[in-house]
Amino acid sequence: MRPAAESFAPFFIQTGGIKLRAARFETDDPRGVCVLLNGQTEFIEKYFEVIDDLVRRGFDVVTMDWRGQGGSDRLLADPRKAHIADFAQYDDDLEALMQQVVRPMLGERKTRLIALAHSMGGHILLRRLHDRPGEFNSVALCAPMIGIQPRGMPWWLVESTTHFLNRHSPSEDFVWGMAKRDQLGRPFTAQIVTSDPLRYQHTQAALAAHPDLRLNGPTWGWLSAALKSILQLHQGGYPEAIATPALIWAAGDDRVCNSGALRAFAARMPHAQCHTIEGAEHEILMERDIYRDQLWADFDSFMR
Repeated sequence: MRPAAESFAPFFIQTGGIKLRAARFETDDPRGVCVLLNGQTEFIEKYFEVIDDLVRRGFDVVTMDWRGQGGSDRLLADPRKAHIADFAQYDDDLEALMQQVVRPMLGERKTRLIALAHSMGGHILLRRLHDRPGEFNSVALCAPMIGIQPRGMPWWLVESTTHFLNRHSPSEDFVWGMAKRDQLGRPFTAQIVTSDPLRYQHTQAALAAHPDLRLNGPTWGWLSAALKSILQLHQGGYPEAIATPALIWAAGDDRVCNSGALRAFAARMPHAQCHTIEGAEHEILMERDIYRDQLWADFDSFMR
C-alpha cells in the first residue's frame, strides 16, 4: 500500500462554475467506499494519516476541499477569508462529489458506502442524511458542528452582532480577531484544537510547503450562514428524521464546538450512538494516540 502522501493525485470537479479539488485513494479489494469530509479551514493534505488509517482498514477513500478553502476556488479577493453566503452552497459541493466521483466508483466497485466527517463536514453530512435518507449504509462523525462555542462572549451579543453586520447582505469582513490570525505564524500554544504538538507541526509543515492552502478564519457572512444552518438542524423533528446508523464522537475538552449540544442532538437521532472521548480537544482525528486509539477502536467495532 502506497501512503496517501505518495499516491496523492488531485483532480477537479465543478459545480455552478466553482472548481473543487478532489482526490481518491483505492485499495485492491475494498470492503467499502468512505467519503471523507473535512472541517472549516482544512485541506486534503492534513488528512493523509487519516486516509492511510482508512485504506489500511480496507476502504477506498474519496475526499475534497470545500469551496473557499484548501485547493478549491476561493470566493473572495482576499484568499485568507473563509466565506459562504448560505450552507446550501456546501450541499451543492457534496452533491457534485457524490455525482461525479462517488457514484461512478460504487458502480465500478459494487460495494457499500460509508462516510467519516469532521466538524463542519459533519454538519454538512447531517444535512444530506436528512435530505437523502438511505444513501449511506452508515456514517461516523467526529465532533460535528451542532453548536459553536462563543469563547467568552454571551450568545445574545454573538447573535445580535452577526445579525446587524449581515443586515444588508452577507458580510465579507473578517470576524473580529481573524484578520491577524495567520495559520502559518500560529504557535502550538495559541491553538485550541489538539493536544498533540507533533501532529500540529505536521499540519504547519504542510502549510509552509503550500501556503496558498491556508485560511485565517471566517467572515461574518460565514458565521451568519452557520448560525442559520445550526438553527435548522435543531428544529423539531429534524434529528429524528436522520435514520442512517451513526457513530458520533464528542470531544471532552472541545473549545470550538459545543459537546453538550452534540450529545443532546445525537440522543434525538433514532439510530445514533454518541461516545465522549474525555480529554480530547476538537480535532480528535489529529489528537494524541491515547485519544485516537479510542476513536479507531470505536470505529472498528461499529463498522463490524
